[in-house]
Amino acid sequence: MPEQTVGSEIERLIQLLSRLPGLGPRSARRASLHLIKHREKLLGPLAAAMAEAHDTVVICSKCGNVDTRDPCMICRDRQRDPSIICVVEEVGDLWALERSGALRCRYHVIGGTLSAIEGIRPEDLNITGLIERASQAEVKEVLLALNATVDGQTTAHYLTERLATAGVEVSRLAHGVPVGGELDYLDDGTLAAAVKSRRPF
Repeated sequence: MPEQTVGSEIERLIQLLSRLPGLGPRSARRASLHLIKHREKLLGPLAAAMAEAHDTVVICSKCGNVDTRDPCMICRDRQRDPSIICVVEEVGDLWALERSGALRCRYHVIGGTLSAIEGIRPEDLNITGLIERASQAEVKEVLLALNATVDGQTTAHYLTERLATAGVEVSRLAHGVPVGGELDYLDDGTLAAAVKSRRPF
């Protein structure tokens, strides 16, 4: 679509939407047109919700989850098992495991995986905080629920070595999670089965 055929405001909306995961330029144009067409029902409420999220959403200082309070709702929940910390790459993975209903434990979001190609080093991830939490007396197990990718497995091995001094059992999800698969795209049943079949790493 030539730039001169739309106003700069619309072009900016398209460009911003195209930066979202899964949305290319064409999908962003379609989404923009749909939002504009339904501006009263969608565009206005969406803009208000995004502004409110911008002003209120924070990163939990304990686990890395997102919430409107710090610590987050999960960290404040006293009904959860404090002896297990489930380690995930991203917040979306945490949400996927919560949807499965298979765990009632604490979480720790490390914020990605180690990657030589992308230049992501241990200090770029929230690993130090994990080691500190795992060293607490109440923690007995650290479950590595990382994606079954090459980088995910590399990160899992690195974390296992780092956690050796913490005196905790280190486990991982069973291989019911397909190699190359990402947690956020798996169905709840597969996730629940993988959690229940976890074994020492």
